[in-house]
Amino acid sequence: MRPPTTPRERSTPEPTPARDGASTSGSGPETASQSSSPSSSESSSPAHEPVTDLSDLPPAWSGRGASAWPGVPLLVALALWVYAVRHTDVSRLDDYGLVSALHPAFWAGLAVLTTGFWFTVRDTRRPAAWSAAYVLGLLVMERATQAVLYPTPLYAWAWKHEAVIDHLLTAGGLQTADQVGDMAVYDQWPGFFAAQAALQRLLGVDSAAMFMAWWPLASSLMLLLPLLLIYRTFTEDRRLIWTAVWLFYVANWVGQDYFSPQSVAYALHVGVLAVVLRRFGRSAVRRGRPRQAVWTVVITVMIVTIVISHQLTPGMLAVCLLALCLSRRYRDWVPVVTTVVIFLAWCLTAALPFLSAAMPDMIRSIGDVGANVETGYGATPTGTGAIATSWAARLLSASVLLLAAVGVLRQRVLRHRAWPLLLVAAAPLPMFAASSYGSEMIFRVLLFMLPGAAFFAAAALLPRVRTLAADAAAQEAGHRRTATGSAVQGARIRQATGPAEARRWGLGTWVPLAALLGGTLAFVPAYSGKDRINYFPPQEVALVRQLFDQAPDGSLVVAANRNYPDAYADYWSVDHYWFLDDARSHVDRIVESPAATLARDMAGVERPGRAYFLLTKGQLANSEMNGQLDKAQLNRIQRSVDASPRFRLVAENGAGWLYVLKQSGGAER
Repeated sequence: MRPPTTPRERSTPEPTPARDGASTSGSGPETASQSSSPSSSESSSPAHEPVTDLSDLPPAWSGRGASAWPGVPLLVALALWVYAVRHTDVSRLDDYGLVSALHPAFWAGLAVLTTGFWFTVRDTRRPAAWSAAYVLGLLVMERATQAVLYPTPLYAWAWKHEAVIDHLLTAGGLQTADQVGDMAVYDQWPGFFAAQAALQRLLGVDSAAMFMAWWPLASSLMLLLPLLLIYRTFTEDRRLIWTAVWLFYVANWVGQDYFSPQSVAYALHVGVLAVVLRRFGRSAVRRGRPRQAVWTVVITVMIVTIVISHQLTPGMLAVCLLALCLSRRYRDWVPVVTTVVIFLAWCLTAALPFLSAAMPDMIRSIGDVGANVETGYGATPTGTGAIATSWAARLLSASVLLLAAVGVLRQRVLRHRAWPLLLVAAAPLPMFAASSYGSEMIFRVLLFMLPGAAFFAAAALLPRVRTLAADAAAQEAGHRRTATGSAVQGARIRQATGPAEARRWGLGTWVPLAALLGGTLAFVPAYSGKDRINYFPPQEVALVRQLFDQAPDGSLVVAANRNYPDAYADYWSVDHYWFLDDARSHVDRIVESPAATLARDMAGVERPGRAYFLLTKGQLANSEMNGQLDKAQLNRIQRSVDASPRFRLVAENGAGWLYVLKQSGGAER
């Protein structure tokens, strides 16, 4: 569903390389001839002028065999990664998550990989394949480490989505709220789940858990092609393109790449933007309507898939496409009208039951920016590890956004040429005023800003972009007049590769590398620092499955919160009650008198159903690290239930406890 890579169509002749063997920055088919002029200091007609290729840093390695040198750091980094994962023990994660558990070789490998990437990507004479290889190595180290280390899939929400797929296969179709209660919302946006059910049957596996541990890597790879297409629309400089891709993946710590509708919808969102930016500019429209109709069909299919799969992404796509219409180059209303019409059609038909119930709260939240971005009870990091992880994520995001602002301010040519991408990056900001989205709107806005923010952040790390005309003017002002353009080019070559050897080791090399390395290392705590919450060891999985294997239809499962594997298993026949979701006053009563209060809450279950109380390590970790109940309070609840004659211990292992409420008036099973 993504557009194939096609040769760039040019409205100007091939620009002259700024240096031997180097390609020049340019613009996409729309930007080269349709942009408005910037300040006169650049050029009287800068939109038609080639741009320097940012290649005024000397090559990192040269001499015989230099073509193979970029592979050495890559292989060393991957070897260190393999050694690290073989010597990392995740059986006892602490509040720092995977950060403290990782073998030191992992950090060394990540540093080697980042350094090798920087010295490879900055040399435009290296084939782009080397930069691509480093990015793939980064994805392996970032997104495959957890899949290799953990024997079970991460994230309670991923397990929840697996349960939805199981329900879809079991029920054989969609169901209403009368049949499955609050979970009917997934039946109203079934695109992702229907596709996964089909994939599960195609592969012949019993459960999506067989492959969902590898979903973060797969969903990240899905983003690579549309990102490259977007960035190639505004520049041909491989250094800028691949550095932007690297920063995008480093800054994408939000965690929406797991097994979820959001992961696919987001990839399609970026894909739609790529098609629109490359094929719906004014010059592309003039080239012929038949071809334009083909791309309209392509994005329509992608938009329909987004709309039937996820609630928020269509709204984000609509505001991004609307923002593009503010640019003269993309004042084509077909994409935004198509998105809005399909979105509204779905909301007024299949999604209407959910929206009818949720609309009053949604209307009340409009304009309340403060409430939309604040965290509520149970979402405040607590403890040294959780707070450190939270700050690592904040500093990483703030650093990338700050770099993006610097890139916008100092790169005047890119600011002009990539103005549409700047609009796309800023478009999600008004969504703060629209909804809290379960206290996650701040993270979602950051996610949708990333494609544009990463591009300008990369520009901040690289030398200033100039047109060749501006280069010539600078040479003239410095009393280095030249008679022809080739002489200017020769002067630039001598300046870049001549006696100023200090440039090789100057600030232009090491300061950007330090920033790139700091961001890459910060990704690990930001992304994996809460693995104590997100990882469920095999013992915990076995305990929960034992519960659902024996629970009759009509049973009730009571737990502290929903942070355990298979928390939604059999949700169409078994009820759930998570007492930490209740009013704080009732939670306080449970803490004061645990067994008696819980027994009253669980007493209404009728035969043949049973009432179970489940407490696992995952619930304990989530409650502690998110500021709900501390370890002492949760242990007090467990001991009270264990000592109560009204409860019977059904199963216990190193990951938790399972109790059943004894039934009166009959034999206890």
